[in-house]
Amino acid sequence: MHAFKHLHLPHLHHSVKRDVDMTHGNIVRHLLTFAFPLLLGNIFQQLYNMVDTWVVGNYVSNEAFSAVGSVGPIINTLIGFFSGLSSGAGAIISQFYGAKKEDKVQEAVHTAVLMTLLLGVIFTGVGLLITPYMLRLMKTPAEVFPESQAYLGIYFAGILGLMLYNIGAGILRAVGDSKRPFYFLVVTAIMNTVLDLVFVLVFDMGVEGVALATIIAQATSAVLVLVTLMRSANCVRLSLRRLRIHWEMLQKIIRVGIPAALQMSITSFSNVFVQSYVNYFGPDFMAGWTAYAKIDQLALLPMQSIALASTTFVGQNLGSGQDKRAQKGLGTALWLSLACTGVILIPIMLFAPYLVTFFNGKAEVIEYGTTLLRVISPFYLLCCVNQVLAGALRGAGNSRAVMFILLPSFVVFRQIYLFVMANYICNEFIPIAMAYPAGWILATSLLCLYYYKVRFSGYKKIVEG
Repeated sequence: MHAFKHLHLPHLHHSVKRDVDMTHGNIVRHLLTFAFPLLLGNIFQQLYNMVDTWVVGNYVSNEAFSAVGSVGPIINTLIGFFSGLSSGAGAIISQFYGAKKEDKVQEAVHTAVLMTLLLGVIFTGVGLLITPYMLRLMKTPAEVFPESQAYLGIYFAGILGLMLYNIGAGILRAVGDSKRPFYFLVVTAIMNTVLDLVFVLVFDMGVEGVALATIIAQATSAVLVLVTLMRSANCVRLSLRRLRIHWEMLQKIIRVGIPAALQMSITSFSNVFVQSYVNYFGPDFMAGWTAYAKIDQLALLPMQSIALASTTFVGQNLGSGQDKRAQKGLGTALWLSLACTGVILIPIMLFAPYLVTFFNGKAEVIEYGTTLLRVISPFYLLCCVNQVLAGALRGAGNSRAVMFILLPSFVVFRQIYLFVMANYICNEFIPIAMAYPAGWILATSLLCLYYYKVRFSGYKKIVEG
């Protein structure tokens, strides 16, 4: 590997430099220039499923709208696990990049990509196998069940494309390149929209059409990001002939990634049970919840983008031994996320009925969706704190503590809250919906206490190990 390092390094200095070294320079500028294309890219990624729900809500049926909108917890259970694992790869790569250890970056890149290919095969089979059982677990109404199952069957058949894009984009972002993943998402989001309309309006394929459009677009994004890595001139260059599992590097990725993977997947799985409480109130409330959830996903994107920026920033700076700069970057990220989210809350509160109407014009659906938005959205400010703190701690390689805090808050506490509320206190839709803010309050409090106590301890073991 050292021969490979010295063979390629001279070439790096004569090529277009798209990676960004965040270990020096203005902190605000680094965070914003990294987060902005990431934000736009995440918006376009959200458009995949959002366009699906919009098309079926307006051109198929209310049942189809509920079907496509309510399967998120099932999809996110598997995708959440992989996203957590890939975040481990990103944290490792960013720290080795900050430490200027290009040979280790190479090992991490090839290990992560091969790991993704192997997991893609497994996830396809698992997704197809668990779909009917998960739908029953969510107490999916009979009129919605067939279309939910059809959508998920096609989606999981093409899940490898999404996984390859996510790992490839994560590798690029770990070295500060958030622009090209954004460009690819713009192209494929437009493709998805066009294919949605063609398959539904021209070929009358219903939910099968929107699912097929999604996996075609995701496969295209995977090809684009993999070709980019293979043509890269810097230390993240991918060579198919060099694909292999470097076991020591895999252990590092797993050590950081598995806690995040478990936290994200178990949280998503617990939302299957949350969805069962939602489904209890019938198709109109399901549709209102679906509309709220789509707007909620968009509203949370700025804070999530800044949180991901803090992961890369903290990882690179800790890798280069700049602890104080890493802490300063975390504080800056917190204020940026609070400011952005505060601005977003104003139009959400004022124009909630119009936002819900975009997805579904039925009066009962609009009423439910508007109420949910106005009650829950002010608590997004708490999410700013817990998301940025969690992202920074993952950048330091300390994802285990994040898991031990977020899992009890988002899963155990939330499920206890729902069970007690539904069975013993008040089984009405507003108290049930407040399960989310209640979990955010607990998570934010615990993360603040933990960070105040330990800061960024323990990260040196990863780079020096």
